Amino acid sequence: MALCRRSAGHPRETLENMSQTKEIQPGINPPVFYPAVILIGLLVVFGAIFPDAAGTFFSAMQSWLVSTFGWFYLVCVTAFLVFAIALALSRHGQIKLGPDHSEPDFSYPSWFAMLFSAGMGIGLMFYGVAEPVLHYETPSTVDPETAAAARDAMRDTMFMWGLHGWGVYAVVGLCLAYFGFRQNLPLRISSALYPLLGRRVSGPIGNTVDVVAVFGTLFGVAVSLGYGSQQVNSGLNLLFGVPDSTIVQLGLIAIITAMATLSVVLGLDAGIRRLSEFNIGLAVILLLFVAIAGPTLYLCNMLVENISYYLVSLPAISMTGYRYLGGEQENAFLVDWKLFYWAWWVSWSPFVGMFVARVSRGRTIREFVLGVLLVPTFATFVWFTVFGDTALHLIMTQGATDLVGQVSDNASTALFHFLDYFPLSAISSLLATVLVITFFVTSSDSGSLVIDILTAKSGAEPPVWQRVFWAVLEGIVASVLLLAGGMGALRSATLASALPFCVIILVMMYCLYRSLRVEAIKQDTLRYPVGVPATLGEGRNWKTRLDSLVSSPKSDHVQEFLNRVAEPALREVAAHFEARSMSTQLRIEEGRVRLEVDHGAEVDFVYGIRARRFVPPAFALSGMSSRAHKGDDSHYRAEIYLREGGQRYNVISYSHQQLIADVLDQYENHLHFLYILRSQEG
Repeated sequence: MALCRRSAGHPRETLENMSQTKEIQPGINPPVFYPAVILIGLLVVFGAIFPDAAGTFFSAMQSWLVSTFGWFYLVCVTAFLVFAIALALSRHGQIKLGPDHSEPDFSYPSWFAMLFSAGMGIGLMFYGVAEPVLHYETPSTVDPETAAAARDAMRDTMFMWGLHGWGVYAVVGLCLAYFGFRQNLPLRISSALYPLLGRRVSGPIGNTVDVVAVFGTLFGVAVSLGYGSQQVNSGLNLLFGVPDSTIVQLGLIAIITAMATLSVVLGLDAGIRRLSEFNIGLAVILLLFVAIAGPTLYLCNMLVENISYYLVSLPAISMTGYRYLGGEQENAFLVDWKLFYWAWWVSWSPFVGMFVARVSRGRTIREFVLGVLLVPTFATFVWFTVFGDTALHLIMTQGATDLVGQVSDNASTALFHFLDYFPLSAISSLLATVLVITFFVTSSDSGSLVIDILTAKSGAEPPVWQRVFWAVLEGIVASVLLLAGGMGALRSATLASALPFCVIILVMMYCLYRSLRVEAIKQDTLRYPVGVPATLGEGRNWKTRLDSLVSSPKSDHVQEFLNRVAEPALREVAAHFEARSMSTQLRIEEGRVRLEVDHGAEVDFVYGIRARRFVPPAFALSGMSSRAHKGDDSHYRAEIYLREGGQRYNVISYSHQQLIADVLDQYENHLHFLYILRSQEG
């Protein structure tokens, strides 16, 4: 029997951290870090030395990917959405992303702000006006510049930015959060393949998966940096006459990369969270300005109509490849819009999925999926309705036909030309430019944080120099791709990086389903009726037990119970397991006692007791004064936790034999779970 005793402190609530015996020192994970750097470095050098050849290469790659795998992108993205919704509506929706007793780390406002800023803020700024107008000018299936074209323009725009895209993020984020916080595995893409690969996730296969995730994340962020630099350049050109050129855009990438580096060094809470909340505040101000200064009542009507038309059309357009249009019209809409967007969403999914997972610990699967799917999607629909429908209203009813040509000539200037039709255009354009910059920074720093986690040692905080390295490398890649072929190269790189990750996401979905199925079996076995320990005996009467139930014990009372009753009881059980040739480990620390029984290849049994602090119940307040410590109204319970997390029942009134009986009850449940699992897998 192994015995582990730890000193007092404030350990985190995850079972993984309960079992850690020493802190992992920061550092890189060489099998992931070096291959990713080498692969990205080779592409950067190729693009920098041979820009023309790189442009030709990326263009040929795009044509091959579209003709060969276009259908695959369409099927995968739709499958991701269906899978996420099915999980949310299933019995698995109640499972928490963390131990059963965990609570969310962030409030709803902060959570939604980080979802929105990291996921798509820069894209909405770039395409909020441009995309509806471009679809209106060259619609997918109807005559251009008609009422039908305007209606379909809003539908197609919302389709590209709606549930399908966020379904990709939801699936990846859900897999990472479940295996990272529920199964206590490292928060990285390869961990989601554990049910299939087992311990090999730490070997060459798992490392290759993480390298692909790093590659896709970096190029996905690079696309956003390219769009962001173009739009900031356009805003500065209109406001201050700054030349609109590639050199200026490269300088902007360098400046904003430096800002992103500072943000990622400050960390998740001090840097990224606060900047995300600042972004949302600015975005709401700009949104309200356009909605109030524009056709307000018209926009309210159009929001309802746009959402209803989108939902009605959703099944039909989900798998449409526009092949029947033929020729250039088919290829233009399929490649320039649908496939590019699906590839963009997928290439961003390691980044946004891991970031969303990182900030979603403690939420249920249902809460996670519905929050990730519905809240950002609705906010996106509001944004496109306000900006897109207002632009179409100006064009169709107020004669602002020049806006169509301006958007067609340079989409990055669309927002600023649009704001010229409103009062205080100089101020609103300056606000828009600042907002593009801050969204630009949050995209870069969030992406850097994710790559840091992927390339750092498991369980360790990434070192500062590594955060700086990846933030700078993102800017370098975006700059080289711009030099190698402008946005065409960025689009091609996005399509290429997304293809292998589509396959990885499909495997992750299978692994998540397999693990949830096992967990469902475990939940069913917990309902299996077992014997209830005798509540009296050993000299105790019902009055003694009642006094214990209505008391409000302090931490020292619970610690005394752990020392006097819990530790000897679990030690006695562990000794009997050892006598039966079963390996056990007893972990003892301040406020906790934990027994682990090794089952080899099977799921291990964990039974622990922890001191948990509460505000005392109201009925106990009157009886506390005689024994409470002055100024301290805390109430403590001795709660049981299993491998799945806290079970929310108090055992402080249990005797030595009663506690042993409870251990055996839970162990019997565990054996029943293993029996059912074997029988179903057999």
